[in-house]
Amino acid sequence: MTRIAGASEGRDHEVCPFCAQDLDASPLIAHYQAYFSQAYNGLKSSITETGQGINTTHGGDVPAAFERAVRIAAQGRTFWNAFTDVPAVEVDTALVLRAWTAARDAVLTVLRAKAASPLEAMTISVETLTLIRDYDALRADVAALSGALQACNTPIAVVKEQATNADVAARAADLARLQSVHARHSDPVSGFCADYLAEKAEKTATEDLRTQARTALNNYRENVFPAYEAAINIYLQRFNAGFRLASVNPQNTRGGSSCTYNVVINNVQVALTANAGPAFRNTLSAGDRNTLALAFFFASLDQDPQLAHKILVIDDPMTSLDEHRSLTTVQEMRRMQARVSQVIVLSHSKPFLCQLWEGADTAVRQALLIRRDGVGSTLAVWDVNQDCINEHDRRHALVQGQLQAADPAAERRVAAALRHVLEAFMRVAYPAAFPPGMLLGPFLGICQQRVGQQNQILSQPDIDELRALLVYANRFHHDTNAAYETEAINDQELTHFSERVLAFARRS
Repeated sequence: MTRIAGASEGRDHEVCPFCAQDLDASPLIAHYQAYFSQAYNGLKSSITETGQGINTTHGGDVPAAFERAVRIAAQGRTFWNAFTDVPAVEVDTALVLRAWTAARDAVLTVLRAKAASPLEAMTISVETLTLIRDYDALRADVAALSGALQACNTPIAVVKEQATNADVAARAADLARLQSVHARHSDPVSGFCADYLAEKAEKTATEDLRTQARTALNNYRENVFPAYEAAINIYLQRFNAGFRLASVNPQNTRGGSSCTYNVVINNVQVALTANAGPAFRNTLSAGDRNTLALAFFFASLDQDPQLAHKILVIDDPMTSLDEHRSLTTVQEMRRMQARVSQVIVLSHSKPFLCQLWEGADTAVRQALLIRRDGVGSTLAVWDVNQDCINEHDRRHALVQGQLQAADPAAERRVAAALRHVLEAFMRVAYPAAFPPGMLLGPFLGICQQRVGQQNQILSQPDIDELRALLVYANRFHHDTNAAYETEAINDQELTHFSERVLAFARRS
């Protein structure tokens, strides 16, 4: 009960609140104080000792020792289960430790509150009781498992006794064999074995297919390689190559089927590779190598059964080719135009492309050029005919155009072109008497000397006409007139001499 202060109004000492008697002289108060002080101290000591006992029993290294004991039991079970039935050690130590710690902390919290107020009545909360019950349930499970494990000590002792008198090596071998047999017929090993047997059967089938393919390849080599050798040598002959192939033999490499061959130069066989002496890399020139590559390429096309449906793309075939092989290359490409669906040729050589253009089908041929456009480039239509016209044709067309339609701005260029037209005609009509570098003046002197002789070049009337034309043309040539750029030009005179020059150049 709550202490009620004594009624001491108007008094210098405390009195009983119930009977108003003086309490200072009461011996009973001293006896009560002595008795209850001893019990109170004893209660406090009991509360403190209880808390310390809980800490000793459930705190410190005790949880860690429990977790270690569970781990040791699981390891022992793994070993002994091979010899006798031992229950599985399936303890969630983390769950046990959480429930254990929660119950311990809840009880200690209650004891701390009791220690603070020893005389106050305490009631344990429902939450604390629930934590204690959860811990007791887990503790009972662990105790049951511990009992079951201890019950296995007897059969384990029997196993130990039997092992003492047994041949350990023989039993270990038997055990290993039985375990292997068991594993062989259990998942997942049984599935792996089935997969292995299936793979082995597939390997055998693949090896059979490989043997068949090798046989077919050998038959193919025996029939195709000689044909390739003959075809390549035919193309080399067409390309005017001074060598041919020989000793073409099949060869198997890691990259697949291949072949080796020798290059025959002046009846001397040169191998592809050699440590010393002549070899492919130091015997054939760049043009020879390119010729050989073209021969290989065209020979492979000959063996293609789908050649008519293929598009042939050739990139700069004239690179490093000698001049005497250019025409044959053009001829072979012209032959190929009729055998494939389409031919696309890329080249930097205008003369080569012009030759190829002349033999192409005019109905389907198309020429494009790459034109610089700022920092890039674009494709445009290429007027091949215009690029195929030589300088003589352009001068002849210039003079002819002036006759058809007078152009005052072109008069001086027309006058300067007359002498070049005459020189070009003489170069073609009389190549032996008018070689490169000769001028028309000395040529006229030779012609004059041979008039009436068996080696006559021009008749006297032709000499006179050529001399007259040359007198006019020299007025506009820098070698014969220092003021050729300012020489006066009369349109009628220019027209008259232009007609005479073209007429002279048309004679046979």
